[in-house]
Amino acid sequence: MSEANARAATYTVRDQVKPVPEPGNEPWRRSLFSALCKARKDFGGSTIAVTDFMQTEITFDRLVLGSLILGEKIRNLGDTSKPIGVMMPNASAVSAVFFACQAVGRVPAMLNYSSGLRSLKAACETAQLSVILSSKAFIEKAGLHDLVEGLSDRCTFIWLEDVRASISVVDKIKGMVKSKLMLGAADGYAIDPDATAVILFTSGTEGLPKGVALTHANILANCWQFNELFDLTPGTRLFMALPVFHAFGLTVGLVATVILGVGVYFYPSPLHYKEIPEHIRTSGAKLVIATDTFLNGWMRSAKADDFADVELMVLGAERVREQTRSAFKANYGKDIVEGYGVTEAAPVLAANHPLDNVEGSVGRFLPLIDHRIEPVSGLNEGGRLLIKGPNVMAGYIRQDKPGIVQPPEDGWYDTGDIVDLDDGGRITIKGRAKRFAKLGGEMVSLSAVEAYVSQVWPDDNHAVISLPDARKGEMLVLVTERENAELQEVRDWAKKNGISELMLPKKAISIAQMPVLGTGKLNYGALNEIAAEAQTDKAA
Repeated sequence: MSEANARAATYTVRDQVKPVPEPGNEPWRRSLFSALCKARKDFGGSTIAVTDFMQTEITFDRLVLGSLILGEKIRNLGDTSKPIGVMMPNASAVSAVFFACQAVGRVPAMLNYSSGLRSLKAACETAQLSVILSSKAFIEKAGLHDLVEGLSDRCTFIWLEDVRASISVVDKIKGMVKSKLMLGAADGYAIDPDATAVILFTSGTEGLPKGVALTHANILANCWQFNELFDLTPGTRLFMALPVFHAFGLTVGLVATVILGVGVYFYPSPLHYKEIPEHIRTSGAKLVIATDTFLNGWMRSAKADDFADVELMVLGAERVREQTRSAFKANYGKDIVEGYGVTEAAPVLAANHPLDNVEGSVGRFLPLIDHRIEPVSGLNEGGRLLIKGPNVMAGYIRQDKPGIVQPPEDGWYDTGDIVDLDDGGRITIKGRAKRFAKLGGEMVSLSAVEAYVSQVWPDDNHAVISLPDARKGEMLVLVTERENAELQEVRDWAKKNGISELMLPKKAISIAQMPVLGTGKLNYGALNEIAAEAQTDKAA
C-alpha cells in the first residue's frame, strides 16, 4: 500500500465514505489457496464454483480436494525453484490446475498460446521455464502441435491426462484427509501474501513480452477493490470467454468468481462468434466480461433474447466505441459498463458503475489506488498516468535478467497511458503515450483519429498507424476493413465538424480482417508491418 493510503483513514466509493481496513486485517493479506478455502467455508462445499461449456461442474469441495491431490503430483516437476508453465484453455480443469499450483507453492506462468512461437519462446526464457503443463486434447483441438514441437527443445510437456491417470486410491485418500482434517497444514496456507502467485506476460506488441509478477496480495486486493464498487452477488455466475493468460480473464474470470462465490461459466475461445451468444443465454450467467472487439463479433450472430438475462456487461482492455454502445442498447435494451486496467495492476484500475455510467469515461479509480499525472510536452490536456496501490505488481521479469523480479521505482508504475480527469474524478483515456504522433509541432492521438474515422464508417473496424515521413516527420495511415475506403468522405465529415485536417490520415489501406491478439486487442505490431510494407511497395 502506498504511504498516502497507509495514512488515510477512509476511502470513497460510489459516493460512500468507508473506513480503510486496519493494518493486519486487510482481506487481501493472505494466500490464494487460503482464500479458496475460506470461500468454501463461506459459500458451502456443495456449492458449484466452476462450470464449463461441456457442462462439467466443480463444487468448492471438489475444487479444494482436486487442488490438493493434483498439487502433490506437480509439486516436484522440473526445477522446484522455478515457475511451471501452464498452457490451458478456458475449461473447468484450468481452475484446478491454477489452484493446485497455489496449494503447493508452485508459481504458474500463464502462457499465451495465441502469441506465436517467437513470443512463447521468449516467455519461457524470461521466466526460466523447464516444464509446461498442458492437455493433449486441447493441443489436438486447437491445432497447436507446431508450438509444442517448437518449445520442446527447451521445455518438457507434462500432459494433464497422464497426471490424472497416475492418481491412485492412496493419493485420493491422502487428499481427502488433508481436505477434511488437516487443511490448515497445506503448504498453500503458509505462503507469504507478498510472494509471487502468478506470472503473466505483456502482449509483446512493442517488442518481446515481459513477465509481470503478481503477488497473492496484488490479486486479492484487486478482487476486493472492484467488489467494493460492484458488490457482486454470490451465485450470479459470470460468463468467461476471455483467456486466463490475460489478467482480465485470470483475476476477474477465474480468481474473483471463485473467492467471491459468484461462480463462473468457462467458454474456450472468444472467437467463436456464432456459438457464444447461445452459450451466454443457456449458461444462466448474469455477468459478462469482454472487449469491444469480441462483443461486436458476438452481436453479429446474437438473437434478441441471447443477452436477456445479462445484468452487467463490463468491457475493458480496449476503448469502447460509441457504435458498440448504441448497437447493444438498441438491440438488447442494455447498457455497457466500461472499465480500465493494466496487467501490471492485476489489472483493474477504474470502472464505471451502472448507476454512475458516463459514456466516454472509464469511471473513477478503485479504492486505495494513488495516482499521479505528469505533463507531456505538446499536450494541453491530460498527462501521463502513474499509479500506486496494493494491486500494483511486484515487478517485471525481463529477458535481459531472466527470473529476476525488478520492482517499479518507489512502488510507482508508469502506465504509459495519457489520461484526463474531470472535476468528479472520472477518467478519460486519451491514448497510449506511444500512440501519439507529432505532426506540425502538435501531438495527435491516434486513438482520436480512429474515433473520427469510426464516425464516418461505423460498421467497419479501423486502425491508424504513424509512419516516418521525410517532409513532416510522421504521417498517419489508415488500415481498415472497409473496401475501397475513400478518404475524401472522412475529410468532408471533418470539415463539417470542425476537425483539423492535421488530425486525419493521409493514406488508406484496406484489408479483409484486422489482426487481433488473443486478449481481444488489435495487434498494432502486425498493423505497423502491414502499413510499412504497403508504403515500401508503393515507393518501389
